[in-house]
Amino acid sequence: MLIGYVRISKDDNSQTLDLQKDALIQAGILEDRIYQDYASSKKDDRPGLVSCLKSLQPGNTLVVWKLDRLGRSLNHLINIVEDLRKRDIGFKVLTGQGAQIDTNTPNGRLVFGIFGAIAEYERELIIERTKAGLLSARARGRLGGRPRKMDVATLQMAVAAMSNRKSIAQEVAKKLGIKKATLYYYVNGDGSLKEPGVKLLSSF
Repeated sequence: MLIGYVRISKDDNSQTLDLQKDALIQAGILEDRIYQDYASSKKDDRPGLVSCLKSLQPGNTLVVWKLDRLGRSLNHLINIVEDLRKRDIGFKVLTGQGAQIDTNTPNGRLVFGIFGAIAEYERELIIERTKAGLLSARARGRLGGRPRKMDVATLQMAVAAMSNRKSIAQEVAKKLGIKKATLYYYVNGDGSLKEPGVKLLSSF
């Protein structure tokens, strides 16, 4: 099943969703399977994107007009695409610089795989920085403190840490300064995001 997502800037009255919707419909997507948002900045809520990602099932393909319609930033885009890959959900871009992304083709799968490699690289960097930060904190005598709530940076480190099969949730939570229950509220045991985690990253 093909699922579409469209977005325009709410600050630009010259833009409409019609161009993107027409392109998606021409690509074979039913109009009632197209989610939409009016959002400009990173801080703007994107309920359409949250609902879209939630509705996707294994075997579905998410289709967007251009790559920049999907993510708020490169980091946000990489996280979304990697999550799609883990959930066995396809991804296709119709035009622009990302038009070669189509997981139904060999070249598209290659590009899709590159996103996975970039995400893995980013996780390794986060793990490395986390370890360095913890060592630095210990050297200064700071071994923890009052558990804090989950924020974007902590969530990214949690995802990276939990993606390692050898990780122990209790230890990860302790190192991040959060409760184990808080960790599992946002992240699954394999490091994939739960719905609250997706929403938190969508606000980044």
